[in-house]
Formats: sequence, structure tokens, C-alpha cells
Amino acid sequence: MRRLRCTKIIATLGPASSDPDVIEALHRAGADVFRLNFSHGEHADHQSRVETIRALEEKTGRPIGILADLQGPKIRLGTFEGGAAMLKNGARFRLDLEEAAGDETRVSLPHPQVLESLEAGSILLLDDGKLQLTVEKAGKDFADCKVTVGGRISDRKGVNIPNAVVRMSPLTDKDRRDLDFALSLGVDWVALSFVQRPEDIAEVKKIAAGRAAVMAKIEKPAAVEALDGIIELADAVMVARGDLGVEMPIQRVPSIQKHIIACAREAGKPVVVATQMLESMIAAPVPTRAEVTDVANAIYDGTDAVMLSAESAAGKFPIEAVSMMSDIAEVTEKDPAYRKAIDAKHGHLEATTADAISAAAAQVAHTIGAATIVTYTTSGSTALRAARERGETAVLVLTPVLKTARTLALVWGLHCVHTRDAENFADMVNKACKISFAEGFARPGERVVIMAGVPFGTPGSTNILRIAWVGEQ
Repeated sequence: MRRLRCTKIIATLGPASSDPDVIEALHRAGADVFRLNFSHGEHADHQSRVETIRALEEKTGRPIGILADLQGPKIRLGTFEGGAAMLKNGARFRLDLEEAAGDETRVSLPHPQVLESLEAGSILLLDDGKLQLTVEKAGKDFADCKVTVGGRISDRKGVNIPNAVVRMSPLTDKDRRDLDFALSLGVDWVALSFVQRPEDIAEVKKIAAGRAAVMAKIEKPAAVEALDGIIELADAVMVARGDLGVEMPIQRVPSIQKHIIACAREAGKPVVVATQMLESMIAAPVPTRAEVTDVANAIYDGTDAVMLSAESAAGKFPIEAVSMMSDIAEVTEKDPAYRKAIDAKHGHLEATTADAISAAAAQVAHTIGAATIVTYTTSGSTALRAARERGETAVLVLTPVLKTARTLALVWGLHCVHTRDAENFADMVNKACKISFAEGFARPGERVVIMAGVPFGTPGSTNILRIAWVGEQ
């Protein structure tokens, strides 16, 4: 099942896509990774989906990645008398810890860490930014505010705080339970919401302890400010445009998206673009022209993956949405302007043997017109370096570690095959040629470029570059 594109597709599973036949159809339509959204559903639902994915993987013989997306803290107001209140522009309004129902003068904000993080000048956005408060005075258990954008507000609406670092962990008690459960299921990626600082990533990586790679969702201004440090610690980043578009001026989202993609590519870390990519396909069989352009623009910038949320989880046309996204990627990547854009943004090479070999492999493959680059990897680091090159030659990844193959399913341009490691140099060349032919990457008489490390099976030891001819199989 070779994809005719380099950009990967993540499809969220939900009520519209939990049936085994639908999950298989989504995979065959183009889904490379499946997302489990822990903001919804019970643990039993997620376990059933994981079991279905692993059975499908066994059936197709293709490694499939699974991403567990943690909900993160949801900052919400308390309740109001009668269920709602009208806040007038210029009025004074207090947030406090009192449990009593609110009115047009006050309401509970049952998050002491949030109140402690506020200071004069802090901005609070209510109900996805429909209303706005400016803090005039704050203490450890209250915040006196001025209503700068008024309107009707009802029970338990969300609160966003764009210009303050909230002193709270991105992991709630629910997230910790969900994380432990997801790790017990053997998921390949964990996505962390509400990231503000690199330390947030360190906390989750300590718990994961190598059992899953950690993805940082960039959705808060503080995360954008600390982007370099977050990218350094995270295994991947996601441009989570939903909350990002609430907490920052919405017109800045496109430039921030491009900045995040560029920084991730420079660091050689996978990057995902998510939220409302084909939103209209929740209810319609075809997307808008603007949505198609949005997906294509992320691909032109070199994103590793694009993600579907409600489109595949709860929409009426989940399979059509995945198929459309795959078609957009294929057509975009065939545009000559795509290769020019990718080549114009080449990452800086580190002074390491692995980086030198990876860059040389891409250049050699281009020069001799190789059919494919074959890279052996155990930990995945060699394959990530090959993907960072964004070369025009297809990359075939051979790994003896199934977990590595599943994790790399997210990464641009990598076609992963789970196979036993090479026993010696001759076996390395023979296996690379045979699998290149079997997977449809090379025909007899064509050449392949092989990257590997000696001693075999040693992570991070890439030190060999070999050109081989594919013989009759």
C-alpha cells in the first residue's frame, strides 16, 4: 500500500468512524495515523479502536501510527442564576472562588491557579472570544475586571487568557489517568494540550519514559514565545489553530503557522497542521475552495502531516474527507512550484556523521537518478534525518522495531517496513534490494542508495553510504 505522496494524513476516530470496516476504508483512502481524542469517549471506546487498528495493521502488513490526544485543562466559568447573564460594556465584573451562582456583577472561576496568575492588565476571553474582560485588580482568590466587550454569557463557558502564563500543569488528574491508559494500550504518540513552557513537555516525557513519542500542541501565545525550547524537548509539534486563533489575533494565525513549520523543519522535528482543514466536509461531500487552498498551503510549506478532526470523527463523509485530503496532497506535490518551495527552505546541517551521510544520500540519489533511498534504523533517528532533507527521491525505511515503524508513519516521505535487521554487509545490500522491489520502489536494473550503521542494530551509528543495483528478483 504505497502512498503516492510524501505528506502524511492523520484522521481522528469518533462516532462516525469506529466501525472496523470504516477504519479500514479510512486507512485505504489515505489515513497514515489515527488520532484518539481523549476529550471525548470512554476508555473502552478507545481500547476497541486500538484493537481494530492493530488487527487492520496485521491484515494489511503496513505499520499504522496511533496518536492519543490529551484533553488538557479546560478553564471554565461557574454557573449563573437562570443559566445566563448579560454583561454590559464598561461594567465592573468580578471573578472569584465562591460557589454561589453568578449574575451580571460576578461569577465563580473555580481555578485558583488561574486567579493567582492574573495581574492588572491581563485579558480574559470568554466563550471563544465573544466577550472580553480586562483585569484591573487581582488577588489570590479574586479578579476585579472591566467588561471591554460585552454580551450574553451562560453557564460554564470557556475562558482563554492570552497574555499570561498560567501557573498550572498541562496535565489534569483526568489527563494523568488517560495518559496511563493510553500508554498501556501501546499508542505511538501522545499529544499534550495547554503547553506553555518546555518544562511542560519534560513532565510528560518523564511519565512516558520512552513508551510513546510526545507531541506539543502549540495553541497558546506563551508556547509561541517559547517555541525553540519546546521544539528542542518535544518529539514533534502540532499547529493547533483552534485555541491559537482565539488567544491571538486571528489574522496572525497564518504567519504563526508558517513560523512553526519553518522552525520544526530546521530542527528536524515532525510538524502537524490541524483544525478546520476541511471543516465544511462535516456536512458536505466536497470542501470549499478556500479549504483546499489552506491544505495545499500547509503542504507547500513542507508540513509533515495534515490532520482531520470532526471531519472524520463525527462528520457525514469521513472517507471522502480523507480521500480528498490525499488527492490534494498528491496534486500539490506534483506541482513544480512545490519542489522549488521545499528546496528553498533547506535546514542547517549539524557537524555530525549522520547529518553528512543523510545529506550525501539525497545528493547522490539525485545525481545518479536512484529509484529510492533505503535507510536502516532502530531508534528512528536516521530516518528522521533522511526526512529532514526533503529530497526528491523516495525513502524506504527498514527497521526491526515495529514501534519505530509505527512512530515514523507520521513523518514526511517515509515508507516504513518492519523487518529483521541485517546480519552482515552482504545481507544489508541484499535485503535493501529485495524489499525495494517487493514494495514497488525499484525495478531490476535500477539503483538504490543505502544508508546504514555499523555495528548493525546500534542506534545512532549511521556511517555507511552504499549504491547497489537491483537485480532480477
